[in-house]
Amino acid sequence: MDLILWRHAEAIELAENGNDMDRHLTPKGERQAARMSVWLDRVLPQGTRIFCSPAVRCEQTVMALGRRYKLREELSPNGQVQEVLELVQWPMAKGAVMVVGHQPYLGHIVAKLFDMKVGECSIKKASVWWIKTKTRDDHAQSSLHAVQSADLV
Repeated sequence: MDLILWRHAEAIELAENGNDMDRHLTPKGERQAARMSVWLDRVLPQGTRIFCSPAVRCEQTVMALGRRYKLREELSPNGQVQEVLELVQWPMAKGAVMVVGHQPYLGHIVAKLFDMKVGECSIKKASVWWIKTKTRDDHAQSSLHAVQSADLV
């Protein structure tokens, strides 16, 4: 299984009395999403299933890719690691699954999969972490396939 974690691009700050779910991308965030989408479109396997947080900033990020996706409440900003891993059927799903979501749970997923302490991993805005797993002797072995920043594509 391939698990691709894509943190949303840069978004506007939360206004006083504003709704966090309604925050949209800044012009810089739109450029970040567009650049990352070009790279992802070249390297994503055909048939990659894409799940996205219902937050506006995440949906705007994934829309730049131009592929079909599903909005999932489990990926809201207060998402929980175990719920996300169950959604993507980690590590038993076949093929590739991409999650477009938020810190801190994206970083917590990486920490869990690589036996780090919670909080030791932070995923930069608009960045992608690509994790591959193989099951050997009923034990999932994870490897880091790629880490890509929008600033470097």
